Amino acid sequence: MGTLKELRKYAGRRKALLPVSMVLSALSALAGMLPFILIWLIVRELFLSGGMPPDSGNVVRYAWWAAASAVGGVVLYFAALMSSHLMAFRVEANLRRSAMRKIVHMPLGFFDSNTSGRIRKIIDDNAGITHSFLAHQMPDLAATVVVPVVAAVMIFAFDWRLGLACMVPVAVSLGLMGFMMGTKGMHFMKSYMNALEEMNTEAVEYVRGIPVVKVFQQTIFSFKNFHRSIMNYNEMAYGYTMMWEKPMSAYTVVINSFVFVLAPVSILMMGRSGDYVSVLLDFFLFILVTPVFSQSIMKSMYMNQALGQAGEAVRRLDALTDFPQLPLPDAPRVPTSFDIRFDGVSFAYPGAEEKAVDGVGFAIPQGRTVALVGASGSGKTTIARLVSRFWDADEGTVSIGGIPVREMAPDVLMRCVSFVFQNTKLFKTSLRENIMYGNPDASPEAVERAVDMAQCREIIERLPAGLDTVIGAEGTYLSGGEQQRIVLARAILKDAPIIVLDEATAFADPENEALIHEALACLTRGKTVLMIAHRLTSVKDADRILVIERGRIAEQGTHGELAAAGGIYAKMWNEYQQSVRWTIGKEESHA
Repeated sequence: MGTLKELRKYAGRRKALLPVSMVLSALSALAGMLPFILIWLIVRELFLSGGMPPDSGNVVRYAWWAAASAVGGVVLYFAALMSSHLMAFRVEANLRRSAMRKIVHMPLGFFDSNTSGRIRKIIDDNAGITHSFLAHQMPDLAATVVVPVVAAVMIFAFDWRLGLACMVPVAVSLGLMGFMMGTKGMHFMKSYMNALEEMNTEAVEYVRGIPVVKVFQQTIFSFKNFHRSIMNYNEMAYGYTMMWEKPMSAYTVVINSFVFVLAPVSILMMGRSGDYVSVLLDFFLFILVTPVFSQSIMKSMYMNQALGQAGEAVRRLDALTDFPQLPLPDAPRVPTSFDIRFDGVSFAYPGAEEKAVDGVGFAIPQGRTVALVGASGSGKTTIARLVSRFWDADEGTVSIGGIPVREMAPDVLMRCVSFVFQNTKLFKTSLRENIMYGNPDASPEAVERAVDMAQCREIIERLPAGLDTVIGAEGTYLSGGEQQRIVLARAILKDAPIIVLDEATAFADPENEALIHEALACLTRGKTVLMIAHRLTSVKDADRILVIERGRIAEQGTHGELAAAGGIYAKMWNEYQQSVRWTIGKEESHA
């Protein structure tokens, strides 16, 4: 029970409730058996007296005891479930807290390799699975063990011959159940959890892409990954179900066939002994009691299935949160200057065969701007993200102010760097709170100043509640360019000495682009800037331009130097100029 031992760690002071719950559940199961015995006693009284006995006190007494034991069993089971649920809720809550506590301390690169849908599925759904196992299956475990043992002792005490007859179909059923719940069952559980996880991830991506589907009038088949994940799940579940078809049919027939074994054995016993009354009474008792074996076997099946599911859930939670953490320095250092330097830096993503960054070396003096240009996938974004330790370089050193970023505390490093990505992220809260994520302690005056510097004033003035307007509430939404300006206000309020710009104007319309450039000028004034841009007009004024090709620096220099060199940058500049002049027209037709 390694899974149970692992889950008990999260129970805190409520771990004692689980054995209490199991004891109460066992007592409830025993109380639930008493009515069968009492009913048999009532039948025996009536049978032996040939009708209502002269003194019906025993019959009435047995009837009241049967009713009381039935009610007592329900009350005990309710108390058992109360105890198990209290523990299960504590375990589920602590699992979520523990997982999220680890997630928020993950390196930023973790979120590049794990989608939000996958993280949500693993944490929420798997924590819920452990709750179901502890709250329902664990209390039933006690009953599953105690009831068959007590029932077996009782039937053998009454008549060992009828007892053996009852145990024949039970033994065959146990063999069939063991076959069905063997290694194939555990393999299926792993495949089942994989399929659910894949479907959940693809479903999130599909929902996010619905606007594209509607615009282009496409169907679900446009999202082949989502459709494939559904079909994979369907084939896997159907195949496993069909594998169970014959064994489960055989099990159902055998476990319910005990009467066909008991009846002929009882007839033979009556023929030999001539004691029809005793044999018939025992036969009736066995008819009442034997079905508890069937119920216990089914419960054990559900228990085994739930245990496998809970074990797989814990393993998946551990696998997610065991993502390699970046080492923390024993003696963190704080930079006093904010130049950036790459010395022989190489990096490959986990599992990748080729390096994303290969032997890169350059420097950005404090207060200067360096731009990275190159084809998509050339390694520009990876280089930028190594500055703030999304990942650690495999070789070489990335340093700020002469201090390797590995030797800086994460909070200090994050205070030194502001990121502005092409994909903006605003939370569904007020604009004021969104902006103050950059500096929660900022004064109202500082927030207003950041709004003006980011060219956001006209956005704020036309909203119903100004800065206190909640994004996404009552139809309040912002365009991509407007969201980007709000994000710039957040970065301005943070006032970090290093700015990393990754395609900050990629999705802006011409009007918003002009305003964003004004905001960027305010944001980057006097700062150390590393910028990535496809629009080459954005990098013309950079102090230095690095042309990245296959993770290496292919060319470097100012715009004028590179344009005159006739190399990769010159070709890119010429193509960009042609694209700017390109217009849609139509040829004149000639008769």
